[in-house]
Amino acid sequence: MSRFYDEIREQPEVAARLLEESRTAIEAFGARFREAHPKGFVIAARGSSDHAALYAKYLFGRRHRSLVALAAPSLFTRYSSPPSLEGQCVIGISQSGESPDVIAVVEEAVRQGAMTVAITNEAESRLAATSELVLPLHAGSERSVPASKTYTASLLALALMSQAIDPDEQFGAALNRVPMSITDALEAEEKLAPLAPALAGPRAIVLGRGFNFSTAEEVALKLTETSYVLARAWSVADFEHGPIAVVGFPVLLVGGGGSVEADLESIAARLVDSGCRVIGVFDCSSAPRGLEAAAVHDSGLPEELTPLTLAVLGQLLAWRVALARGVDPDRPRALRKITRTW
Repeated sequence: MSRFYDEIREQPEVAARLLEESRTAIEAFGARFREAHPKGFVIAARGSSDHAALYAKYLFGRRHRSLVALAAPSLFTRYSSPPSLEGQCVIGISQSGESPDVIAVVEEAVRQGAMTVAITNEAESRLAATSELVLPLHAGSERSVPASKTYTASLLALALMSQAIDPDEQFGAALNRVPMSITDALEAEEKLAPLAPALAGPRAIVLGRGFNFSTAEEVALKLTETSYVLARAWSVADFEHGPIAVVGFPVLLVGGGGSVEADLESIAARLVDSGCRVIGVFDCSSAPRGLEAAAVHDSGLPEELTPLTLAVLGQLLAWRVALARGVDPDRPRALRKITRTW
């Protein structure tokens, strides 16, 4: 197969290990959060980690009614004009822990006396050394350039942090089901086969909303970097405010049911009526009507956790599209595993 595919298949084990081995770090985070009582969150990240930060924006906003800001690292590096971080919980997310601009945000947060947390796969990294608290991902070595297991581990780490802030018995039980839910998603791989042909062209649109807007962004990135499909993600709501004018490109819908299910059904009907080629990947009981093809996998997880299973299905779909286009997903051109930006 490929390293990318092999690492996609490792994700149930990674999730189980993170649930088990992060307990001490999560307890320390919960205790420090209650002590500091921050007003909100500022998250610094790049690439796939930025999509994990977008997930946190919805997760912390929905579960804790907290305001979450995604940092603009260039304010800290190129412009030397960092905003005030007083009273914030500042989180740096980096697989390698060596992204200079993410580190710069956390360093400034430390200087200003803010609570800081590193989410990283490298517990001995510079980001980890800079931060007050460290939440290692325990994902093992990730050799493939496209992130897979470190991305879903970052999502799960954020969900565990949310549970530490506001413990809920049902949410906690759902967290414990995540490894098996990912296993089930992997076993649903063949459902993706009818979707790949629609993404064989040079361009595509990926739509999601709410918790799975982050998934749409991540799947679009995976299609771009592994298959060289110029994929652009939008929130369903933003798409209807102008970008829908480009209707005609293949559209991939990503949804986990819940509060935004009707929005995906509405945009699906509108696009299908316009003669657009529409396919979808869903973690819920059913897909919108009229789609050319859909992969439906109902994990039973709450909407808040469906980005984990849908990310896995999106990774598998990207891998299939790469093979169909004759691209080696392990060696995307012009990319390296660790990207250092300022």
